[in-house]
Amino acid sequence: MRKKIVAGNWKMNMDLTSGTALVSSLLAVLKDIKKCDVVFCPPFPLLAAVHELIRNTRFGLGAQNLHWEDKGAFTGEVSTAMLLSVGCQYVIIGHSERRKYFHETDETVNRRTKKALQANLSPIVCIGETLDERQTNQTQNVIRIQLQGALQGLTKEEVQKLIFAYEPVWAIGTGKNATAEQAVEVHQYIRQLLRQWYDDQLAQTIRIEYGGSVTDANAEELIGQPDIDGALVGGASLKVESFAGIVRAGEHHS
Repeated sequence: MRKKIVAGNWKMNMDLTSGTALVSSLLAVLKDIKKCDVVFCPPFPLLAAVHELIRNTRFGLGAQNLHWEDKGAFTGEVSTAMLLSVGCQYVIIGHSERRKYFHETDETVNRRTKKALQANLSPIVCIGETLDERQTNQTQNVIRIQLQGALQGLTKEEVQKLIFAYEPVWAIGTGKNATAEQAVEVHQYIRQLLRQWYDDQLAQTIRIEYGGSVTDANAEELIGQPDIDGALVGGASLKVESFAGIVRAGEHHS
């Protein structure tokens, strides 16, 4: 059975005071969590402070992006060495907002993924279709192209270290989540592709989260599906009870 994982993507929210207060509260209410992996992904300026709070706990720390170069004249970017130095274990790559607003491509997702793996960071690689693509029956084609692009040049051993997040773009921040049936259909298709390109063992063991307006109200149904291995949570990760409820759903099904 695959272990569930719930990651909170804070996006561009919280400051030092509110962010550390949020984590402190979550550590208190989630102290009994033993099975589900829980990851906080705050903005870059808060990583070190969050790391100090969770240093001696079982909770993980993730960044929201990274650059594929080790150092240099790349104003505004961060390297794997910087992330490791503040305690990161995970990094989100290719989020739809990065693709939409900052022109991420399948090629840059691939380069970032390779760099993360080289640094022994666990990449959470995001893929998903827009509303127009879903309405024109292009979902599987989009998923296949994005997945192929992200995995270009990776060995089976490297792919096994990835975590995928299926995030239908039309459900992110809209309050309209995919139904469990819709989500499962895509998760199963991702596994089908991985089985075709690699083997059944990899397809069955790799973890695939669902992301897109996940709340404590729908988490039980979504995370309870055998092919859904957790959640990449946006807005609900900024509220103690909402995020705690999602984590408890992950714990229940781990």
